Amino acid sequence: MKPNRITQLKEFLDNSPTSFQAAGQIEKTLVAKGFVKLDETKTWKLKAGKKYFVVRNQSAVMAFITGRKKPSQTGFNLAASHLDSPGLKIKCGGDKIERNNTKLAVELYGGPIISTWLDRELSIAGRVMVKTKTGEWESVLIDLKEPIAIIPNVAIHLNREVNKGFEYNAQNHLQAIIQAVGKDKKPKSFKEILASKLKVKTEQIGAYDLFLYDPSPAALTGSDKEMLSSGRLDNLGMSHAILAAIAEAEPAEATSVAIFYDNEEISSMTPEGADSSFTSDILTRICLAQGLSQEETFIALRKSFLVSADMANALHPNFPEKYDSAFVTMLNHGPVIKMNAGQRYATTADSSARFESVCEAAKVPYQKIINRSDSLSGITIGPITSSRLGIRTVDVGNPMWAMHSVRETMGALDHEYLIRALLEYYK
Repeated sequence: MKPNRITQLKEFLDNSPTSFQAAGQIEKTLVAKGFVKLDETKTWKLKAGKKYFVVRNQSAVMAFITGRKKPSQTGFNLAASHLDSPGLKIKCGGDKIERNNTKLAVELYGGPIISTWLDRELSIAGRVMVKTKTGEWESVLIDLKEPIAIIPNVAIHLNREVNKGFEYNAQNHLQAIIQAVGKDKKPKSFKEILASKLKVKTEQIGAYDLFLYDPSPAALTGSDKEMLSSGRLDNLGMSHAILAAIAEAEPAEATSVAIFYDNEEISSMTPEGADSSFTSDILTRICLAQGLSQEETFIALRKSFLVSADMANALHPNFPEKYDSAFVTMLNHGPVIKMNAGQRYATTADSSARFESVCEAAKVPYQKIINRSDSLSGITIGPITSSRLGIRTVDVGNPMWAMHSVRETMGALDHEYLIRALLEYYK
C-alpha cells in the first residue's frame, strides 16, 4: 500500500465535514492536477486528451478527461459516488435561548445511528449566506473545526430504560447545546456567534445550510494499524478513491468521467443529486462540444459503463447472524461487488463480470455480497443513474463496520485496492 494515499484519505476526511467542503477539496485537487473548470452557463470548447471539471451547487462535482476517440466510438467510462453523509442538520432560525442555555434545533439528515451522536463534542460546518456591502448575497463556507456543541444524554437515574432500546425523539431530545453561560452573562444568539466567527455584522447573516459533525480526526487503529476509523467514511471513502484515480489517470481512448453527487442520503432528488439532469447534461454537452449528433450521443450512452461506488457492509464479528453465511465480506479483502434481486443495486451478471476482469487485470482481490433473503438491502446511486441513462452499471464498495454511525471503520488496505482497480478501469 502506498502510505501517502491513506494519508491523503485521512486529510480528505478531516477537511470534508460536509459535502460543500468535500467538493471544495476535490476542486483544489483537480486544479492542482491540471483540470480546467467549466461554467455550465457558457459555451464549451473541448480538446481531445484534456482534463475538465464542473461544479454544481458548491456540493457536487463532475470531472472528465476527454478520450483520444469520440464517445460515439468508445462510450464513456464513468465512476460515481456521493459526498454527503447521514447526520444532523441545524434548523435555520431554530435556535432558542432558555435559562441561559443556547440550543440549536436539528433535523435528521438521512438515517444516522442517533445514539452515537450524544455525549460527544461536536463542531459545525456548511455554508452561510452573507450580505455584502453592495447588498448582494454571497455564499461563504464555514468550518468551525473546534468543538462548540454537545447533545447530552439524561442521567440513567432519570431514564432507567436507556439501555433497553430507548428511542430518541428528534424534536425533543436532540437539541444541541452551544452555550451554558454564567448567571450574570447574557447568552448570544446563534447568528451572533456565526457573525463573530465570520467577522461580519449579525445583520449580514442570512440563511444557512449547516450541520453538526464530530471533529475528531481520522485515525489508524489495530495492532498493525490495518483499520481506519473516521466519521463520514460512507461515502467519502469511495469519493476519495475515485478522486485519486481520476487525478492519476492518463488520457485513454475513451473519455474517463468521475462523478461526485450530493444528497444521496436523502433520495438524490435535487439538481446536484443522482436523480437529476446533472449527468445527462454534462455527458450530452461533452458529445455536442465534439461535434456529435443527437443520435451519436445516444450511441455513446449505450456503449458506456458505470462503476457506482458506495461503501459496503462487512461481516460484523459480534453480529454474524445478520449476514448470509454464503456471502462473507471482510475488511482488507478487497472491494465488494453488491447484488440484489430487487435491483436496489444495479449489478447484473454482465456488469459484475466486467468489474471482476478489471480487478483481475489490476491484481486486486474482490468479494461479493448478497444480503440475507429476510433482510432489506440499502440502495445506492447505481440504480438511479443507470435507469435515467440506460447505462450498464456495477455497484461496488469497500467493506466497513458501523455504517451510518458518527464514527465508522474500514480496512486501510482496501482503499489502495480500489484505487488500483479504478486506474485499470480508466485505462
